[in-house]
Amino acid sequence: MSVLDRLIAAVTPPETEQARLEARTKATSAAAPGDWLDQILQHHMDLEDAFAEVKASADAAGRSSALNQLGLLLTGHAIAEEAVIYPALAEDGEKAHASMGYDEQAMVKVQMALLEKLDPMSQDFIDKLEHIEGAVAHHMYAEEGNWFLDLKEKASAADQAMLTRRYAEEYERYVGADMPA
Repeated sequence: MSVLDRLIAAVTPPETEQARLEARTKATSAAAPGDWLDQILQHHMDLEDAFAEVKASADAAGRSSALNQLGLLLTGHAIAEEAVIYPALAEDGEKAHASMGYDEQAMVKVQMALLEKLDPMSQDFIDKLEHIEGAVAHHMYAEEGNWFLDLKEKASAADQAMLTRRYAEEYERYVGADMPA
């Protein structure tokens, strides 16, 4: 973690696990089975599991394989949000949220590329992985806490159906049909 990252973390501590749980619970109650929000929430849980799998891997080959899986899920999820959900946020007057979403996901992609260059069994690898995991958790909290709930309330039924269809298509286009939904 860079000096700047440490300073930012000290000045703006992450939200609590309780706050994350409350946001997830609220978002889950707003989602309809299979809709775009439900899909996103499932992907968020898949990402949490994928981070845990990387950390739990006992050897370099296993950790590298789990990291590749994590990268695939992160990128597929990001592409689907960037192609479908963030434009909808911007259209609904939430350009700042959309812009922040794009920026945060771009930074995670950069950090993941840097992570791939580290020895997967090193402490530097674990430190960077945990830094990325924290950034992703914060990003998911913002989405689940209000960004996506606001969009869910504002978008028409026709727009909701389009978001559901398009999000699923974009995710599947990158990740494939056999990956976790």
